[in-house]
Parts: sequence; structure tokens; C-alpha cells
Amino acid sequence: MRTFRMAGEADAQALLDIYAPYTEGTASFEEGPPSLAEFAGRIRDISATYPYIVCEVDGEIAGYAYAHRYKERAAYRWNVEVTVYLKPAYHRRGIGRALMTRLLAMLARQGVRMAYSCITLPNPASTGLHAAMGFTEAGVLTDAGWKNGSWRDVIWMQKRLRDAPGAPKEIVPIGKIDVSDLLGSEQK
Repeated sequence: MRTFRMAGEADAQALLDIYAPYTEGTASFEEGPPSLAEFAGRIRDISATYPYIVCEVDGEIAGYAYAHRYKERAAYRWNVEVTVYLKPAYHRRGIGRALMTRLLAMLARQGVRMAYSCITLPNPASTGLHAAMGFTEAGVLTDAGWKNGSWRDVIWMQKRLRDAPGAPKEIVPIGKIDVSDLLGSEQK
């Protein structure tokens, strides 16, 4: 049974345990895992405005996905950057797609217009997931970061979540919209 719910600070250690190995590889440009307090603060700060979702499989957290503001300048405020992380044992089981589906639906309800994702290359699993979710390539930054002894390229992918032909309304914080239909349990 898979259960989807919003993350909270109490999940920080379990989510950090999932994330930490990604900081050792090239998927994250952090050069090591953040402290537990810093990670809990990230969950708290992001969750004040944007979705931060976990997926549990038979009571064990298998992965998580979240969105955060894309850039700080005011004109960007209708855009987000999205990410998803899974425990290796849960790769290729549809969990990343299920998390991303829920995340994008929540963001659209909030009034977010564009979702972006920055992926270190090569990463065919992540670029494949994003392409399957309707993301398209926005551009490749060559030699964007030095990690594990060499320069790494990153690809930016994007997906339009909604049209905004005129002046857009401000996005609604996640806590002020009903997303209960996107959470809960399902058999898989």
C-alpha cells in the first residue's frame, strides 16, 4: 500500500537519510548533507508556501517531492523548481511519477504557471521521468558545477502548468487550498 501525505519537520531525519547519498554523487551539487536542523528548517520554510510530499510504502518513507521558488526576483514568483528523491530500493516502481503527478497538480491549483527542474547530466532516469511528465528541454549549461573531480553539465527542463494570458493572480499558499483528493492511500 502506498500512502501520500504532506511532509513535516518530524520527517526530517527520514528524508535526510534519503537525500544524503545524493549529495555524495552528482545528482545534488551540495558537497555533503546538511545538518538535521538545517534540513528540518528547509521543510518548514518550503512547506509554508509550497507542497512538500512524502510517499510511504507499507509505512516506510520511500521518497519525497517538493517545489520551491525558482528565483527571488518578484517577476519570477509564478514559477517553481521541482525535485523528487527516492530510496534506491524504490526506483522504477512508479513512485517518482506518482509523487510528481501529485506535486504538479497541487502547484497548478496554487496558481503556479511554470515548473522547472535542474538535472545533472547524465541522468537518464531523471530526464526520462521529467520527459514522461511533459517537461521539455529548456537548455543545457555546460560545465555548470565542479563535483567529484570533474565539471558537470546540467539540463534545465520546463513544463507549463497553466496559461496566464493577462496579469496573473498571486499564488495561493499550499495550506490554503484543498489537496485532500491528491493525498491518502492507494493499492499498488
